[in-house]
Amino acid sequence: MKDLQENFDLLEDDGFEEMQILVDPGQSSVRIDQFIVSRFAKISRNRIQNAIAAGLITINGKVVKQSYKISGSEQILIRIPKIHDVTNVIPEEIPLDILFEDDHLMIINKQAGMIVHPAAGVRSGTLVNALAYYFGKEQSANRVGDKERFGLVHRIDKETSGILVISKNDYAHTHLSKQFFDHSIEREYVALVWGEPDPPQGRIEAFIGRDPKHRQRQFIFEEGLEGKNAITHYELLESFYYTSLVKCNLETGRTHQIRIHMKHIGHPLFNDEKYDGDKIVKGTIYTKYKQFILNCYKILPRFALHARSLGFIHPATGQKMYFEVDIPEDFKSLVEKWRNYTHYRKEMINEDE
Repeated sequence: MKDLQENFDLLEDDGFEEMQILVDPGQSSVRIDQFIVSRFAKISRNRIQNAIAAGLITINGKVVKQSYKISGSEQILIRIPKIHDVTNVIPEEIPLDILFEDDHLMIINKQAGMIVHPAAGVRSGTLVNALAYYFGKEQSANRVGDKERFGLVHRIDKETSGILVISKNDYAHTHLSKQFFDHSIEREYVALVWGEPDPPQGRIEAFIGRDPKHRQRQFIFEEGLEGKNAITHYELLESFYYTSLVKCNLETGRTHQIRIHMKHIGHPLFNDEKYDGDKIVKGTIYTKYKQFILNCYKILPRFALHARSLGFIHPATGQKMYFEVDIPEDFKSLVEKWRNYTHYRKEMINEDE
């Protein structure tokens, strides 16, 4: 193979690594998968082939087949789902609420308080630790020598409860990741927010990126400056005068998207410390009301967000899959407390009249 004069650009999107290659005009004819593997030795041929089949690798902006042969001067855009290194993860016997499982994927109802992936300072107690134990045990029973690779297709915050999909092989990971990339995944969340959104149904579009002053938070940027475009659709479900129960459908999936978007329109999530939801945003100045809010914080000592449903196309069968799980009991108790407060408030107003 002739030496190449190529321009490489490494980009990153949520869940993806992107590589751009400008192929030398004198490049000899070679299959696209062989060409890419020769340039990126750390990426297996199987992963490259799965990415081609999923339409994640394009030539001059067009999707190609694995049999396509490079001829020179092409512009190649390669998108590869990120693989999180789990080789040093300690398997831990942690209970999992499994809603569905087959040979390709698993649907988990994650409990609030569980971190999804090990990070700096957090090496145990995560969902990945639990999965490492679960799959290790499963394969031991089936006498499988090598640990099956599993992939986190997406994440939800530590304090967020609800549905997650886990891929059990690279083919499923790639094809599920493509659906997230195409925004064809159906994701619905339920949140308790401060105030009552007006209008009661709407679309939030704002660029999100890491806050330059607070690295643990996200920030809304003006279009074209920094961050990535993010779109959330919201709808009022129930009003409690000072707070509201809303559902949010994600068109994109940025870090802290619902939390920062709802704050952006003046309705931070209830008890969300990072985005000013742990303050009394709406309500009276009376001591009795302040005590009521503190009691609410005790019922749900985290921000009120739940990933209620997930819909997608099964990567192997092509069938439409849909899963839904109700909000957890402590969240239900919080909502009921606000319902009771609203009812009591209406009765007091009626008595005054």
